[in-house]
Amino acid sequence: MKPYRITAALLAAGIALGGASAQAQEFVVKMLNRGETGMMVFEPGFVKAQVGDTIRFVPTDKGHNAETIKGFLPEGATPIAGKTGKEVMLTLTKEGLYGIRCKPHYGLGMVALIEAGSPVNLDAVKAIHEPKKAAKKFGKWFEQL
Repeated sequence: MKPYRITAALLAAGIALGGASAQAQEFVVKMLNRGETGMMVFEPGFVKAQVGDTIRFVPTDKGHNAETIKGFLPEGATPIAGKTGKEVMLTLTKEGLYGIRCKPHYGLGMVALIEAGSPVNLDAVKAIHEPKKAAKKFGKWFEQL
């Protein structure tokens, strides 16, 4: 192979590998009985990500699940419903806000907010009725958008 072909091949490989580092990321969210922000929490509770990224919900403590809140996700996005005590993955396929809850501890405010790109569905999700403690957390996160 001639030197310029080797250089071109190496350059192409470098571009391909460089592009891979800019691709989708994986974020880990722990489901905890007690965390830095209180009891019955997801940590982190608010994640800024991009379309194509994946959120992995890990039940660090027993008795928790992660599932999308009905109507609290971008139009056309696929909801998730993890089983109690099991890890579940959410791939962000649409731009917008995704509301996550732990079904057994929803009333205690065990929720998370995922922002994929821009919060295009902010007005729609603000209209959803949430339990008081969950609504308080979401309200605080909405102020950060």
